[in-house]
Amino acid sequence: MHSLGLVGGTFDRFHAGHRALIEHGLSECQRLEVWLTNDQIAQAKDPRIESWSERSLKMVESLDTESNRISVDLLEDEDGPAPWHEEATAILCTPETLAGCERINRSRESNGLLPLEILKVEHVNAHDGTPISSSRIRQGEIDKDGQSYLPEDAGETNLIMTKEVEANLKDPFGQLFEGPEDDTSIAMRAILEEIFGSHGPIIAVGDITVKALQDLGSPADIALIDGKTKRQEWEGASTIDASLYDDRRACENPPGQLSTDLFHACAGAIQAWNESARTCLIDVDGEEDLAPLLLHPMASLGAVVLYGQPSRGVVLRWTGFDSKSRCRDLLAAMDRA
Repeated sequence: MHSLGLVGGTFDRFHAGHRALIEHGLSECQRLEVWLTNDQIAQAKDPRIESWSERSLKMVESLDTESNRISVDLLEDEDGPAPWHEEATAILCTPETLAGCERINRSRESNGLLPLEILKVEHVNAHDGTPISSSRIRQGEIDKDGQSYLPEDAGETNLIMTKEVEANLKDPFGQLFEGPEDDTSIAMRAILEEIFGSHGPIIAVGDITVKALQDLGSPADIALIDGKTKRQEWEGASTIDASLYDDRRACENPPGQLSTDLFHACAGAIQAWNESARTCLIDVDGEEDLAPLLLHPMASLGAVVLYGQPSRGVVLRWTGFDSKSRCRDLLAAMDRA
């Protein structure tokens, strides 16, 4: 067994693949030095990456009983101390970082040091057979264990509201910003201040919510409308400006359901946003009230979902692990048709 091994990386949203890498290292080394990339390097790659202190804390908490055999250090450049480290005798890598480890060994030889034994650890695959990665987790595709947030039959069958699900939806699913019903701009201004600097997308569900953002000069990135408010035709629906959006989609979704048609419209809009930041207006023939139950599982971490709460104001919910997991449970509890 090696006395000391090295491993470097970003380790954002510490997941099952990270755990497998560290556990393999601990099975081969008495101690591990884990070098985490600093915030400047990490956030240049993706601004949604958590801070060094958050990543470090979550790694230590996740490893729990093994954490006394690990030190977590700040990685300030590509190779860190590995090319000149005199105590280490091993270095961990995944298939993509193998070339970097080989480069480090060439540097060590130039520095008059013995090469490190390279301990290559294969990826842990997600439910779909492709590797778990932090980028996929940030994108909202999978959770930290590689599982989907959407049921296997999502998009293939209509999901029907049940009394159990309805009971779970009575209270606002997020933070309520109160304001008069006849002037939603008051609540919406407070929300825009709250979400300033978010990485998006900003998703608005409901005609009045969509129109309020439009009137404030901040149209949603993805907007869902059905021409109604409180299940009644809304005369202001005709003033929603479809020209503000790159794409326009249409779908059918009966009341109390999440149809396959709505599923594919939402999935297509979110994919277009993720790939090229294309905005989209979705016209729903029927009702869009339940759409957030699909939108949260589909959206990337840090997305914003807004919807109106009749007579009370506007609800803001950030897309995160909690909202995704809750929606996954609610979707699983719905009937199929």
